[in-house]
Amino acid sequence: MNESDVCLVSKYKSRNDQFRQLPPKHKISFQNFQPQQINREKLIELIGFVPPSSIETEEQNYTQQSLEADSYNTDRPLLESPVLLTELVTGYKCLFGVSTIGEEETWSSGKGNIIKLYNLQGALLKSVQTKSGNVPEDIAVTRGGDLVYIDFRNRSIHEVSDKHIKPLFKLPRKNSETDLETQTLVKLEGWTPRSLCITSLDDLLVMMISDYVKQTRVVRYSGCTEKESIQWDDKGNPLYSSSYNNDLYLCENRNSDICVADYAARAVVVVSSAGKLRFRYTGPPFTSKGMFYPVGITTDSQGKILTTDRCNDFIHIMDQDGLFLRYIVNCGLEYPRGLCVNSKDDLLVTEYYTGKVKKIKYC
Repeated sequence: MNESDVCLVSKYKSRNDQFRQLPPKHKISFQNFQPQQINREKLIELIGFVPPSSIETEEQNYTQQSLEADSYNTDRPLLESPVLLTELVTGYKCLFGVSTIGEEETWSSGKGNIIKLYNLQGALLKSVQTKSGNVPEDIAVTRGGDLVYIDFRNRSIHEVSDKHIKPLFKLPRKNSETDLETQTLVKLEGWTPRSLCITSLDDLLVMMISDYVKQTRVVRYSGCTEKESIQWDDKGNPLYSSSYNNDLYLCENRNSDICVADYAARAVVVVSSAGKLRFRYTGPPFTSKGMFYPVGITTDSQGKILTTDRCNDFIHIMDQDGLFLRYIVNCGLEYPRGLCVNSKDDLLVTEYYTGKVKKIKYC
């Protein structure tokens, strides 16, 4: 063994001795993370909160007032068993739509040319006859409290301001346009309006179907000016079904989505405010409840979507992304049709054949 070999062996032994002197391995155990419930009030005390502000949306080119902090952060759980609070008898043989003013007053429409305003104690407060004497196809209430209704036969939409609404004991004479002084907002040609709703910005959304039942679309109006038409998806396919006897109702969600109950398609079709398809809800997966035929539709302050099911006497509740949450199957509902929520998120449901409006607490 030469001198260089001796040096190599010496270095190897030295390193080997160093390895032998390393301390023994230690076992390290990790405790499971246990999350603690966040106390929202204490968190606000520590870091404060940002007050509501106006957000400019470039795509839609308008300023949208953000919702109050409480409505963003408060997520009231759904009740295991919804509660029937009260029943209102309207006297209609066939009851269609319902729309609320605040917490305690509600407009209703049905078979006949009179639209009625009740309080939820059952007192008839006011009554309006349609300008033409035709049956109103659908009704809504503006942010200022004015009544808006569809005249299906005349292809028109009318607004009645509160000062022109007559008390019951001063009902206007039949077909008396002078007494009512209603304002015609929209008069269509080639299209017939089927349903409507008022948006958070007081725009008017109208679901309409073309002559010869070839096309269906949603049109946004600001005042009497058409701003937007929603009809096709990104592949050029129709978003909504076309059928003369089809029930089509719509509403706007708190995130500005437009939600349509499309009876013939057996689906709730939800698009963004820009008209982009977000999802189609066709009922919960693995359901044993039978076929799904949506009619009435509404949303609440938390963004939940509620729709009536004509084939089954109950109501579907889903979140704003189309996830099924729960049914409302109790409260003795019979042929539920029109839906709306009041300022406290109580649900108002019309029953088509009984002529009743039922007030239900579900959250």
